[in-house]
Amino acid sequence: MIILSVEAIFKKAVSGERVSESEAVKLFNKAELLPLGKVALEIRNKIKPEPIVSFVIDRNINYTNICLVGCRFCAFYRGENHNEGYVITEQQLFEKIQETIDHGGTQILMQGGLNPHLKFNDILQMLQNIKNNFDIHIHSFSPPEVVHFSQQAGLTIKETLERLRSAGLDSLPGGGAEILVDRVRKYISPRKISWKQWMNVMDEAHQLGMKTTATMMFGSVETIEERVKHMIHVRDQQDKTGGFTAFIPWSFQPSNTALGGLSATGHDYLKTLAIARIVLDNVPNIQASWVTQGAKMAQVSLFFGANDFGGTMFEENVVRAAGVSHRVPLDEIIHCIKDAGYNAVQRRTDYSFIKAY
Repeated sequence: MIILSVEAIFKKAVSGERVSESEAVKLFNKAELLPLGKVALEIRNKIKPEPIVSFVIDRNINYTNICLVGCRFCAFYRGENHNEGYVITEQQLFEKIQETIDHGGTQILMQGGLNPHLKFNDILQMLQNIKNNFDIHIHSFSPPEVVHFSQQAGLTIKETLERLRSAGLDSLPGGGAEILVDRVRKYISPRKISWKQWMNVMDEAHQLGMKTTATMMFGSVETIEERVKHMIHVRDQQDKTGGFTAFIPWSFQPSNTALGGLSATGHDYLKTLAIARIVLDNVPNIQASWVTQGAKMAQVSLFFGANDFGGTMFEENVVRAAGVSHRVPLDEIIHCIKDAGYNAVQRRTDYSFIKAY
């Protein structure tokens, strides 16, 4: 087996050839940050030649924080008898959605804990009630939630997704991926689904014609090889179905969690983002994570392969529970994009454009 130099791997990637798993590991271990960013930017510009950075006006709504899984990296969840546990009321939900629409929002992202007291029919009714009252895209329920619903209702994953879609679900977020390697998952979230179960939900959704995103929470206990393996799993699935619209890497936030440790550095974040753009040659969009990195680092990431600023997120609770509270108003998002030399464009969930600023 021929082992390429970093420069040869760069040349291979820029020419459009696929970078192998071992080559991606080498980039993590040997490549300097700025040349890596330059290559990622060149690839980004080939995939997205227009000088545009997009964003979506949206809101994250956590419909319950009660969860029986108890992941070691999560500071958001509460046990079923905890005095801070909640289930959102319909009035609260509707007020949040109306406020989002009033601010030009087109998407809500609903995610919650695996609450044993919430039945699948409650979830279906919630979706129906939203669609009966609002014209908004419902981008909701991560694969662990879908598996939970299916087990609770005694349905297959396909049947569960079909019922969710019929009730009003439009697309799935990539939450619950963490690192798609079971060694890591068994340590940080031993009661959560396996990586193959996570991918099976995405596969079934794609087969039904539903689009999804893919995420990666890095910087906890995974090795560089496991971080790359995660990207390869996403790339393999995308080869099969083409159902992922975007990849969103974000760094583990250790404060207030049972796992603890240190958060990834900005250097590590940018390197991971750039390598994701190089490896995931079949995923059209790479999203910056201002939620975990802040506006300035998200702006810098536009020169390391990112082409999307994510959502405005009027509300975000999960990362905030881990002690990180970056708030970036719409005007600042637009300013960050323009100041980086790009045109700022509001998009829909499917990445079609609504309006340029």
